[in-house]
Amino acid sequence: MALIKCILRYVKGTLSSELHIGIGPIQPLTAYSDANWAGCPDSRHSTFGFCVYLGDNLVSSSCKHQTMVSRSSVEVEYRHVAHDVAECCWLRQLHQELHVPLASATIVYCDNVSAVYMTANPVHHRCMKHIKIDVHFVREKVALGEV
Repeated sequence: MALIKCILRYVKGTLSSELHIGIGPIQPLTAYSDANWAGCPDSRHSTFGFCVYLGDNLVSSSCKHQTMVSRSSVEVEYRHVAHDVAECCWLRQLHQELHVPLASATIVYCDNVSAVYMTANPVHHRCMKHIKIDVHFVREKVALGEV
């Protein structure tokens, strides 16, 4: 009963909030990803977040605390870019199922130059074996023209 009261208070407090979705041609998906490497002063866990826009409309966002300690900023950034790309792929698939396919590739912004370089560089280094699955996943989406 207490949870129902909390939900009703939330709904009452957000009645004036609105989600504005524009009318017109389908705009491309644009995603932004960022991570804070070892940002927690106690455990040195990283925090990451992303948001995905369809045109000017925010359609998905997330912010999470990483469960394990990463040894490099590239690892943190690239793993979370892979999470962002997976979310964009799900949204693209949803548009396909609704018979409103997106015509252009999704643009994913990341502020780590090394992580961006890894999407195009086919050379794997020994120190990157632990994130090889994420590397292959993102590269495949780039090669298919989805991202």
